[in-house]
Amino acid sequence: MYSYASLLRSVAIQRRVLYALLMREIITRFGRENLGVLWLVGEPMIFTLGVTALWSAAGLNHGSALPIVAFAVTGYSSVLMWRNTVSRAVSAIEQNKNLLYHRNVQVGDVLLTRIAIEIGGATGSFVILSLFFIFIGWMPGPVDLLQVVLGWLMLAWFGASLAFLMGAASAGSELVERLWHPAAYLLFPMSGAAFMVEWLPTRLQQFVLFLPMVHGVEFMRQGYFGNVVRTHYDLGYMATCCLVLTLAGLFAVREVARRLEF
Repeated sequence: MYSYASLLRSVAIQRRVLYALLMREIITRFGRENLGVLWLVGEPMIFTLGVTALWSAAGLNHGSALPIVAFAVTGYSSVLMWRNTVSRAVSAIEQNKNLLYHRNVQVGDVLLTRIAIEIGGATGSFVILSLFFIFIGWMPGPVDLLQVVLGWLMLAWFGASLAFLMGAASAGSELVERLWHPAAYLLFPMSGAAFMVEWLPTRLQQFVLFLPMVHGVEFMRQGYFGNVVRTHYDLGYMATCCLVLTLAGLFAVREVARRLEF
């Protein structure tokens, strides 16, 4: 009974800590006035809308049966989620080191807060844009909503696991942060946001399929568009990569917590 009561108290404390960190991060980043927290969803929406407008104006759907608006929304919303999640996690520990003086605040709590904010913002943006464009008739509804949700969750897992690893690694060396930003730009065009694997030459297909997020985007788009275009994915491979990244990230977080100097 004592151990169960102790567990409940620990869960309650952890919940309060995460809520406090979440509110602090949101207020610090977005402020209390004007649009405030709405920018959490507004920032990825503006970027996705801009890309969608440019693609539509340029007619980049020429030669493809896929609707350009739906293609842009499903692609760029997903890539913004994992890229922004990792980018915000990098340097998060250094920026919040003063909070770690509090006994109940751990390194993992700081990273988890930023990960939750970015995934929540990207998810809200994706849902709002999809509903809006479906309502005005610019994009069709998904063929298999459950598959779209599962694909999105897999991409969120990838982003979170990589964020834990990179966030912890950046606490040990500034070089990690400096290398991540150019790496993110290089990964962007290879992430599957702007192409379907089927459109690529065979040798290039084999290369991009080494990247876990490509499998998630392909799986999600199959759920959205159905059999309009052939897709290439292996969820087992993606899950294995995410699991390895998760374990490596949690190990790195533990080591950083042990060695962190104030």
